[in-house]
Amino acid sequence: MTERKPPGVSFESWVEKQIREAQERGEFDDLPGAGKPLPGRDRPVEEQWWLRDYLRREGLPSDALLPTPLQLRKEAERLPETVASLRSEEAVREAVSALNRRIVDWLRAGTGPRVHVAPVDADEIVAGWQAARTPPPAAPSAPEAEERSRRERWWRRRR
Repeated sequence: MTERKPPGVSFESWVEKQIREAQERGEFDDLPGAGKPLPGRDRPVEEQWWLRDYLRREGLPSDALLPTPLQLRKEAERLPETVASLRSEEAVREAVSALNRRIVDWLRAGTGPRVHVAPVDADEIVAGWQAARTPPPAAPSAPEAEERSRRERWWRRRR
């Protein structure tokens, strides 16, 4: 705890005295970043630089700053990518249902900017999920391809 400023001493000289004494005690030695340039000193000062720095430091996405309806729209756009790793149709429908519940809750509350956000069609997402999971048709094996070409040749000869 620091001592109180004595009466009759100017604030500036009292602070400078405390800094000088701390330097003499070595309290400023071996601080992290000592001798390194200040980060960003060569860039112009940006508006709300502290907020961008905080998001970067904490590893938060910048989407966290968006209003709720825009966050919901972005989630709806990314939903096919989100459900791609799910293993069952039931899990896909549950993910769509959870997003739709949040959309409906926002529509009922109606706070924030008025941005059009519509619930997501679960059947459409499930159909896209199933199409992405269906393996492409396998190429015919060599004997099958030979049999097919032989049949095609027979048909052409008949014409």
